[in-house]
Amino acid sequence: MIRKITQISFAIIIVLLLISCKNTKQKIQEHVNVYNGSAEFFTGKNIVWTTAKGYLDDSKIEIRIVTDLEQNEANKSVSDRELSAVLAGMIKNDKIPKELVDEGVVFDVYYLADNSTILAQKLVGKQELAELSKDNLGGGTADEKVTAKP
Repeated sequence: MIRKITQISFAIIIVLLLISCKNTKQKIQEHVNVYNGSAEFFTGKNIVWTTAKGYLDDSKIEIRIVTDLEQNEANKSVSDRELSAVLAGMIKNDKIPKELVDEGVVFDVYYLADNSTILAQKLVGKQELAELSKDNLGGGTADEKVTAKP
């Protein structure tokens, strides 16, 4: 009798473990849903709205950050620095989770002008994540740029 209960318990535990383990594609879908669900709380200097889209076959998540900036050379030259600060804040706030990057997911982040043209763009993979995380340890100005309201 105890042996049967042990076998049944073991089988149930194995089934639960298999169900609870998520593959990378499931994690991408979940992250995109959570990101888009909390996008209205994403604030920062000049940021109007943001959205994410997952590309499961490419293990890529595209993030579009739309600003109220006009498309011109002055804004374009500043946008690269602004995007780096925004990315550092996103990493700190787990909007770009290290776990997904470690699994090979690449984040393709666009910083867009008010007419949806590209002001700046960065790919965030393992190497870029390490650099942005290292930069964020020093000054911490990214908190001023991007916050998620509770």
